Amino acid sequence: MINGKDNPVEWAQLSYELEDTIEHLRAISKKVSSNSIIDETDLRIELGHVYAHLNRIWNTRNQIGDYSDSQREEFSQFPTDIAPVG
Repeated sequence: MINGKDNPVEWAQLSYELEDTIEHLRAISKKVSSNSIIDETDLRIELGHVYAHLNRIWNTRNQIGDYSDSQREEFSQFPTDIAPVG
């Protein structure tokens, strides 16, 4: 797996993906906590962003160097090498 010492650019990208994931989760939480209306379309979009970021975090954990737009699409897909727990 990449790390901040040996792969600072890739690590920064992983960190960005994680922060963006947290931002989307907070947006969902804020809407739910304030009893605001969150319809299925909004929830689908926000969760879609969360999943894409989480998937890229996992799928690029060993990626060194830049990747293409088509690879980004691939990295955004659900991983096949991890199983949900709980």
